[in-house]
Amino acid sequence: MAIQARTEFASALNQVCSERGLEPEVVLDSIKQAILAAYRKDYGDPEGIIVDLNAETGEVALSKNKKIITPPGFGRIAAQTAKQVILQRIREAEKNAILSEYSSKIGTIVSGIIQRISGPIVTVNLGKAEGIMPPPEQSQEKYFVNQRLKFYVVGIKEGTHGEEIIVSRSASGLLEGLFKQEVPEVASGAVEIKAVAREAGSRSKIAVFSDQLGVDPVGSCVGQKGVRVQAVINELGDEKIDVIAYQEDKVEFIKSALSPAKDLQVKVNEKDNNAQVIAPDDQLSLAIGREGQNVRLAARLTGYKIDIRGKGGTPKEVEAKEKKAQEEAKKALGVTDKETKVAKEPAAKGEPRSNEPEEPKEKVSQASKVAKEKGTVEKSSSTDDTSSQPSDQPVDDSQALSDDQNQKNTEEKKTNSVKSVVASEPSKSDDGDKAS
Repeated sequence: MAIQARTEFASALNQVCSERGLEPEVVLDSIKQAILAAYRKDYGDPEGIIVDLNAETGEVALSKNKKIITPPGFGRIAAQTAKQVILQRIREAEKNAILSEYSSKIGTIVSGIIQRISGPIVTVNLGKAEGIMPPPEQSQEKYFVNQRLKFYVVGIKEGTHGEEIIVSRSASGLLEGLFKQEVPEVASGAVEIKAVAREAGSRSKIAVFSDQLGVDPVGSCVGQKGVRVQAVINELGDEKIDVIAYQEDKVEFIKSALSPAKDLQVKVNEKDNNAQVIAPDDQLSLAIGREGQNVRLAARLTGYKIDIRGKGGTPKEVEAKEKKAQEEAKKALGVTDKETKVAKEPAAKGEPRSNEPEEPKEKVSQASKVAKEKGTVEKSSSTDDTSSQPSDQPVDDSQALSDDQNQKNTEEKKTNSVKSVVASEPSKSDDGDKAS
């Protein structure tokens, strides 16, 4: 409540309170505490002394046991000491008022400008106050001084300089809050955000739900031509966002969470909170994601531990089967590991090309082809139990290679014979000239 400004003191008091957003009673109490501090410095213990401060005139009187004991000349001493203490008390009161204001903003989004970057700590100017963004609350994006961003208010914690406002760019609450700002249906409650899984600066998944008829939760969040979700992506530094429809059926929810992978088979174990997922071999890499990111985010979003494998087994098992098939094919064709290495490695720089036949390369190529055909035959046999034995007999690949080599050698002999005949003709002509 403002004091009636009849004097210069009252006007100054009201001005300080209005500028700093403080209550007059708080400032007056600070002045009284400052006067007691000044008395202690020059006259000793102020126990039992009461300070009477006229809020309109600013006059000060000290009393003890209802008896005025104001020392002569105390006014000048008190004024100098009180000035410093009053300023300190006002700063403390101002800071407490700001902290109290931001205490009510915990869990909300505020705008700020990056003021300075001191090592790993980023200081943010929030207007009336400063926010601190420690490394765990930072995203993978790069920060610059004077950069304007939106921040999530995590809380108020005791720091090296007293209580500090902690803000974040990596919290899942930032993603949720941005959707509330960009999507009216989320702000009104027509669309509910059920779960958020986020790897800040890289990729996020958000599950949305609506029980109102005619409301498409995913479409509402994405917006026409993706304008709504794109606004959130731009604010988060091009972080990829998957908007997923939440479903009560855990099997269907897990399938949706593993998108963009399709045609998944999911078996849920509620007791162990575990889910077994089998994906087609061509969808396995999509379901797992780069460095396991997709399945990792899906597990956080759904709350289930997800064990995923292809129909042919885990990725390592599929690779081992392919390698084994190639080894068997090479063994059948008589291709050694040394020949395989020679066929794959190019000739060293400056080294003359060898005139050796290209048989190793042909064998390796044929071995790879046979391995693929063998794998195809095995796959078709496993999927079609009623199929009969193949009518065509397997081709003897070693015999085919031998026939090709014999034909090549015959052609080389014919070429050499022609060259020798052509080379002999000039010598006969020279002898004839000499005879003439």
